[in-house]
Amino acid sequence: MANGDDDPRVYQALALTQQALDNGGVEILRAGIIEGELFVSARRAFQDPDKWGEVLAEIADRLGAIYAAEVSGLSKKDVAVRIAEAFVAEMGARPVKPAAAKPKTKKSAAKKKTAVKRKKR
Repeated sequence: MANGDDDPRVYQALALTQQALDNGGVEILRAGIIEGELFVSARRAFQDPDKWGEVLAEIADRLGAIYAAEVSGLSKKDVAVRIAEAFVAEMGARPVKPAAAKPKTKKSAAKKKTAVKRKKR
C-alpha cells in the first residue's frame, strides 16, 4: 500500500512515454474505470470524424500486441479481431454468419459473365 496501488481512492494514471515527454504532443483520448464505470475525455482532434476509426483500429492493434506479449496462446491479430467483433456488437450490429463457400464451376462463371454483359447494354 506504500504506493497507493491498493487504495481505491488513488487514481492510477498511466505514465507518459519518454518520446512524448521529449517531443511534446496533444493528448486526444483518455479513458478510465471508476467504480466499474467507464469515464472518457476526448478532444475533437480531427476535422473528419472518420479519422477516429483509424485511431480506434490502431488502438485495437496495439492492445493486441500487449495481450499477445502477456498471454500465452493469443496472437496480436486474434485479439484485434475479438476487439473489433465486440465493438460492432456493442454498436448494435448483428453477427454475420460466414457463408459456406460454393465451389466455382465453369457454368456459374459463364452465368456471371453473361450477367455482366447484360448490365453493360
